[in-house]
Amino acid sequence: MRLGIRLHDIKKAPLEERLKIAHEQGFLCGHLALKKVVSEYSVDNSAMTPGLAMYLKQIFWENEIDIAVLGCYLNLATPDEAALKKNTDRYLAHMRFASILGSGVVGTETGAVNKEYKFEERNHSEEALGIFIKNVRPVVEYAEKTGVIFAIEPVFKHIVCNPKRARQVLDEIGSPNLQIIFDPVNLLDISNIDRRDEIIDEAIDLLGPDIAMVHIKDFKVKEDGSGLDSVAAGKGGMGESYKRILKFVKEKKPYAHVTLENTVPENTVETREYIQGIYDAL
Repeated sequence: MRLGIRLHDIKKAPLEERLKIAHEQGFLCGHLALKKVVSEYSVDNSAMTPGLAMYLKQIFWENEIDIAVLGCYLNLATPDEAALKKNTDRYLAHMRFASILGSGVVGTETGAVNKEYKFEERNHSEEALGIFIKNVRPVVEYAEKTGVIFAIEPVFKHIVCNPKRARQVLDEIGSPNLQIIFDPVNLLDISNIDRRDEIIDEAIDLLGPDIAMVHIKDFKVKEDGSGLDSVAAGKGGMGESYKRILKFVKEKKPYAHVTLENTVPENTVETREYIQGIYDAL
């Protein structure tokens, strides 16, 4: 696997320095969320020129780091029409940019049916799923035009909340340019953590051929028992479940991008070594 990290989880510094740190720490790819790691210059839509894309591509190449994900995590199900137009335009700008940048995927989550992008029961309704499919369709069509892979990340609290709904989106859109970011912890909730291996197996069974890359993190139950907090891999309750995920990667997804999430600078290398050790022992 090509093990990597979210670049905004590296200590705050210019992107050029973050890439050097990632390389020195042994990472082979990175998750790039432009507005989270670039503050020295504009990364607004109009600033995302071919020249900027080629500059970023060069500095990633110099540090031997792949751009696994160009992140654009905006709500495509907001009821605010002006916000939806703005979000859609941002996605299209990312597609154009990624086509020159050479990013593995443009990645996103799947939103909520409110302006605040928060959980409500209606997110899990068929109505919500229909809204998301309707609004994501033009984005996927643009991905086809630009030759870019658009990858959605199922999350329990969002509209595409489980493997079955993700499979439904893939089938209804019917595009090879729409694929999946597989983040097992994001499929978990306090109500289902005891079935996590079953959920992981279901995701691999239903979505495996369409999984473009994998996110790795861990979970802890909140002190009041009300939900889960995300933490670095090996710091929570996933335990033996990593073997199922990494076995799938090793057997079915050679050289796939796998990025760590929710690390902090103090545990980044330790976390990389932990996950790499499990993978190597399989």
